[in-house]
Amino acid sequence: MFRKTIYYLTLALIICAVGVVTAQNNQNSIVKSKKAKPEPVESFKHSDIGNPAIAGTVKISGDGFDITAGGADIWGTKDEFNFVYTERTGDFDIVTRIECLSAPHLYTKAGLMAREDLTAGSRHIYFQVFPNNNPRNKNNGGYEFQYRHLKDGDMKAIYPISAEGTPEFPVSYPNTWIRLQRVKNDFTGYFSTDGTSWKIYTTYSLELPAKVYLGLAVTSHNKSDIASARFKNTGEIKH
Repeated sequence: MFRKTIYYLTLALIICAVGVVTAQNNQNSIVKSKKAKPEPVESFKHSDIGNPAIAGTVKISGDGFDITAGGADIWGTKDEFNFVYTERTGDFDIVTRIECLSAPHLYTKAGLMAREDLTAGSRHIYFQVFPNNNPRNKNNGGYEFQYRHLKDGDMKAIYPISAEGTPEFPVSYPNTWIRLQRVKNDFTGYFSTDGTSWKIYTTYSLELPAKVYLGLAVTSHNKSDIASARFKNTGEIKH
């Protein structure tokens, strides 16, 4: 069980940031959803993955979490990050609002992850955001969909169709909503600015076990500094 006393975030200040495979047939889809039912935050556990040089901390904050994380990255063949998770079997549709995310690095990341196990090279799906909308490799917005298809293999990313122009999937803190849905082995990432109207980013198929570790993942991408993220309105859409 998640213990506030062990993972209490001491005097840490959350600094809010200011604001290829694609499912092209879904790229412009807008869907409406019911309000997400909050997850009981006490049911989540907490762990650093991949032995970051700076240990992460977590504080329960209402219906969400304040997380600080070290870690070199969630990329390549080995990951280093802070993970707040629960074990989930079968389909799911989980939502969270990222209120703010600090920027110790251009590629600092925070988002929703479904992971096969808690090893550094585990297969997984990761739908995540960056601290801002600055240009990045093949990406003109603040969202990105990443995955590791083979254990200890290289991670890959799915990028927006256009890498130039007005961002199609911009982050807009504190109203940066992110959603990850599983239907059998199909994983879909959704983008929203209000938590009700959703635009599909992409869908990717990965044969993960029925039981996965599901939750919130944050990495600094700066071994000598922490990233701070605040997740609110964390819950699951019931269909």
